[in-house]
Amino acid sequence: MDKMLDITGMKTLVFDCDGVVLDSNRVKTEAFYQVALPYGEAAAQAFVAYHTANGGISRYKKFAHFLSEIVPALAELSTGPTLDEMLADYAAKVRHSLLTCDVAVGLHELRQQTEQARWLIVSGGDQAELRDVFAERGLAGLFDGGIFGSPDTKDTILTRELGNGNIRQPALFLGDSKYDHQAASAAGLDFIFLSGWSEVKDSEQWCQANNLRAVDNLRALIS
Repeated sequence: MDKMLDITGMKTLVFDCDGVVLDSNRVKTEAFYQVALPYGEAAAQAFVAYHTANGGISRYKKFAHFLSEIVPALAELSTGPTLDEMLADYAAKVRHSLLTCDVAVGLHELRQQTEQARWLIVSGGDQAELRDVFAERGLAGLFDGGIFGSPDTKDTILTRELGNGNIRQPALFLGDSKYDHQAASAAGLDFIFLSGWSEVKDSEQWCQANNLRAVDNLRALIS
C-alpha cells in the first residue's frame, strides 16, 4: 500500500456501510425496485438505474427524485404510493436483510490493527436504522467515533465531524461508490475503493482514471 494510505498511521477511519461493512447493496437495490413497482415496470427499472448510478445518496433524495422526475415521465399509473408510504415500505423491506446479511470479513481484525484510530460510519442509510442495526448485531462498539447517516448528507456529516474535532487527520474514507470518493475528496480525506460488493459498473476504469487504490474487501487491508 502507498505510504500515504498506510492505515496504521491514520488517526481516523471513516466507513461507508452498504457494500463496505455490510453486504447489503443488492438487497437494497431489490427493495428500491419493489417499492417503485406500483408505478409500473418501466418506472421501477429506471429507478434502479438511477439508484445504482447514484450510490451513497440518501433514500430520501432518491425517492423524491423518483416521484418528481421518473414518475411524470414513465409511470404507467397516474397515482400510487406517496413519498412517506414509499419510505416506510422500503424501511420495512430492508430491515430484515440488514440484520441477516454478511458482515465484512476482517472487520474485527482491522479494528485490532488500528487501535490508535477513531472509527466512524458515514452512510447514506437512515441514521436511526443504522444505529439500531449495528447495536442489534453487536457492531456499534467498534465505531467509537459514532454512526451517522441520512437525512444528513455525507458532505454535511464529514464537514460537521471535522469541524467538531471528531474526525482527526490524517483520515481515510473506505467507500464503494463514486459519491463516497467525491465526499472524501471534498473533505480532504484519503480514499480507498472497496470493489467486492460495489455496484459501480465501470469501477476498474474509474479507479484508474482517478488514480485510486482499490481493494476487494476489508481483509485486504490487514497486514
